[in-house]
Amino acid sequence: MRFFELLNFQHTMAWLFPTLLFMVVFGVGLAFVHLRGKDSETSKKRITGRYADGIEERNAPYPLIMMLIIAGTFVWGFFYIVMHGVLGVKI
Repeated sequence: MRFFELLNFQHTMAWLFPTLLFMVVFGVGLAFVHLRGKDSETSKKRITGRYADGIEERNAPYPLIMMLIIAGTFVWGFFYIVMHGVLGVKI
């Protein structure tokens, strides 16, 4: 049994909101596969390098969902470390 009932609520919110936020970001990522510019279609088709066995390199845009997930991971990690330092909890 916990001494503070509010701690259960805080833990529930701590896993609920990041999960919902990830679902929204992932949905946005599925809706917009990559950032589109004026020359994104031509850059997806233009071959920039050829390798052995017929492998061709193209300069395709990086998916938006991956950029958002990687940035979110770094932001979460930073604030995780800061908040544990502020609250004085040992990691």
